[in-house]
Amino acid sequence: MKLDIKELVSLADRSTGKRENLLLDGVSKDTRKKSVNALYLPIAGERFDGHDFLLDAIKQGCTATIWQEGKKLPVGLPEDFPVLFTSDTIEFLQKISKYYLKKVNPVVVAVTGSNGKTTTKDMIECVSSANFKTFKTQGNYNNHIGMPLTILAMDETTEVLILEMGMSNFNEISLLSKIAEPDVAVITNIGESHLEQLGSREGIAKAKLEIADGLKQGGLFIIDGDEPLLSHVKGENVLKVGFGDDSTLKLSNIKTDTQGVSFTLEEGTTVYQIPMLGRHNIKNAAYAIAVGHYLNIEENKILEGLENLNVTSMRLEMKRGRKETLLINDAYNASPTSMIAALETLAELKDYSRKAAVLGDMYELGPNEEEMHRSIANHVDSSINHVICVGQKGSWIADELKKQKRIDLEVVQCLTKEEAETPIERLLSKDTAILFKASRGMALETLISTFIEEEQESKK
Repeated sequence: MKLDIKELVSLADRSTGKRENLLLDGVSKDTRKKSVNALYLPIAGERFDGHDFLLDAIKQGCTATIWQEGKKLPVGLPEDFPVLFTSDTIEFLQKISKYYLKKVNPVVVAVTGSNGKTTTKDMIECVSSANFKTFKTQGNYNNHIGMPLTILAMDETTEVLILEMGMSNFNEISLLSKIAEPDVAVITNIGESHLEQLGSREGIAKAKLEIADGLKQGGLFIIDGDEPLLSHVKGENVLKVGFGDDSTLKLSNIKTDTQGVSFTLEEGTTVYQIPMLGRHNIKNAAYAIAVGHYLNIEENKILEGLENLNVTSMRLEMKRGRKETLLINDAYNASPTSMIAALETLAELKDYSRKAAVLGDMYELGPNEEEMHRSIANHVDSSINHVICVGQKGSWIADELKKQKRIDLEVVQCLTKEEAETPIERLLSKDTAILFKASRGMALETLISTFIEEEQESKK
């Protein structure tokens, strides 16, 4: 970000202090970090109030501040220090992010969905950066504070901005979309995350569809063509991506091996390859291809971008474990939809005679969480020989599997990750593939690290 303090004065309710020859290089809300020439953003939270730390922010290099009307300025503040007064510091952050976005004027691609939005964001970046200077949401900065900070963190020469939009309730994505005014909006899928707050999958679909609220007139709206809850979405600017006949961009000729997956689009002959597992990642890649076509990127550059993906970790990430075991780390998060997709991916691997799934608790599923956990048992393919369930909620999956009395399936129930180490240890071999899947709170990656080859770990 490069903004003259004078540009922001007109956006504030009032201002005091020096206004000449001051360029701001960014926004900071963390007084523990160096922030040279930054605008300090104090946020009043439940446990602390950022307004109490303005002098600390100045020591870290901040050269101006947003300030909530009615809050006392600290004793010792230099008289000429620039202060931008507002009734709400977060709303002012959103206002200046919208101002800066219009000033830079990149093509804006907004991405939401219950699962796959981070992977899709990464894939779009790999395709877009072939032709354009591209910036994307960093980490999980995808809410009403994080997304404006992402916008203000982009360089003024950015040509394509990819914004991930998250939510936990209604009207949240609508706000983000109206700030960003995207040229392209993507809904990756509708799952079960945040059922506690939204009540049903229909509620989740309604909340995700808010991404179109700020879509520019004539902008491209890309959605999951296989999702019945989105089937009513129609229009000249709507592109439905999927495997079914109702999709306008239909995926076919799918092949899977340990190097990843390949596929084609029905209307073309180009074979796309991604170094990732999972049919759902084929769809995520197709979203990125569609954005590439919108940006008029050459086909050979789209191919190159997808083949050289560098996606966020713990999304069906393949690692080599001890005794040459294939470990599949999909432990970033989980819902029934994503857990079923991960199990399908494990079943598709043809080169392993023994397949195991380590499945843990799924959170935020609301009052039907037990039923949803138990439903996972119906999606454990006959090619999967071992299931190790971890956690109290995971025990529902184990219980349902045991009811099936499959003689070809060993089911182990463990309350803790430490208990799971011994049964996993027994499975390690070059003929074994082991999937790890659970919600973020389970942190299954700490269990996975136990079985990674020491030499591989040392290379990180």
